[in-house]
Amino acid sequence: MAGPGPGKALPVRRRRRHSQWRGLLYIAPAMALVIVFFVMPVLFTGWMSLHNWPLLGSPRWIGFNNYFRMANDARFVSALRFTTYYTVIVTIAIFAVAFPLAIFVEKHRRFVGAYRTIIFLPVVVGLASASLLWVWLANVDSGFIGPALRALGLVEKSPNLLATFDSAFFTIIVMVVWKIAGFTMIILLTGLQAIPSELTEAARIDGAGPWQRFRYLTLPLMRRTIALALIISVTGSILAFDQFYIMTSGGPQNRMISVVYYIFNQSFVSFNLGYGAALSIALLAILVVISVMQLRLLRVGEDRP
Repeated sequence: MAGPGPGKALPVRRRRRHSQWRGLLYIAPAMALVIVFFVMPVLFTGWMSLHNWPLLGSPRWIGFNNYFRMANDARFVSALRFTTYYTVIVTIAIFAVAFPLAIFVEKHRRFVGAYRTIIFLPVVVGLASASLLWVWLANVDSGFIGPALRALGLVEKSPNLLATFDSAFFTIIVMVVWKIAGFTMIILLTGLQAIPSELTEAARIDGAGPWQRFRYLTLPLMRRTIALALIISVTGSILAFDQFYIMTSGGPQNRMISVVYYIFNQSFVSFNLGYGAALSIALLAILVVISVMQLRLLRVGEDRP
């Protein structure tokens, strides 16, 4: 049987070409926004990182000296170490709270809609506003936490929760979990609701207990959802700035300076704009590596052709 002649193939190719151009036209506004507000700033930041770029005066080309300086910068290494420590602790804390909450609100029970709303409410509060709120709550004179601890008989006098590293770090962790756990709960809740009820019922009929169903059914089926929530939490923690700047100003003893806080200090306090740009590019590279890890994590276990 003869195939389509040249006269029929030409209109088909023309329709495909028109469809491709129409698709490009639809995504053109989004592409323009990405180019203007992401690609161009990243390229300009990369160009700045190759210069000694003072706030006033002409920039001077220094090549990769800013990157070589970074390798010997003890304060940057300290900020990177603290950011990693904070990311691990806060991510574990968020999941330890969000996963049980997701399991709790996933089941149909009375007032479950109200529970979901109440848990999610802190998410709509800006991080800067939440940090200011917790600064007031932790205030030794006029705050709420100190009198509450005294009323419970846990302390004799109101503690200054932001005066030492351990108490300030714990306070920030509690604030971030209070602020973010509701968002992570919603992500995990969507994964729980996507599990077919027939599978859960079949496992229950076969005699699988709650822990067995959670370990061998829920966790494997939620792999992609957990990976997504994990990467969002890790990326947000690496970019942490507001809580440290507002609640502790990097203290006590400059022990709570994150990478973004250090970039801010170098760029807008010390006015080393070129070095701050190099630090930003290095942080971007770290985030790109994490994104690649995310894609690999999402593809684990998938069938490949």
